[in-house]
Amino acid sequence: MEIKIDKNLVELKPGTTEETEGLEKLWRLLVDCMRKNRKMVPVGEYVPGKENLARFYIEELPGGQTEWSTERAPKDEAYYCATCNKYMNVKKGAEVPKCCGREMEAMD
Repeated sequence: MEIKIDKNLVELKPGTTEETEGLEKLWRLLVDCMRKNRKMVPVGEYVPGKENLARFYIEELPGGQTEWSTERAPKDEAYYCATCNKYMNVKKGAEVPKCCGREMEAMD
């Protein structure tokens, strides 16, 4: 994927068929010709030497149904998703929720 940045304008140019399909899917999630368009908001950090991955949350896009892991909460605690910043309160002994494809983390 080729990325060009000119002041406040970002251009994404796919280089493969898979990237073209991914960009089209992203475009359809962000652009709604009949209503207002959605925004992408950065989540977490992007440090190339640490992890070569940048995450973004799409505002006003509903998430899916909460899934649960087999892991149990050791105490009453709030859990959060480091990807989308969603949080849930979980009682001691209850299953730990999953979000964005992985277990949510306990808030210390």
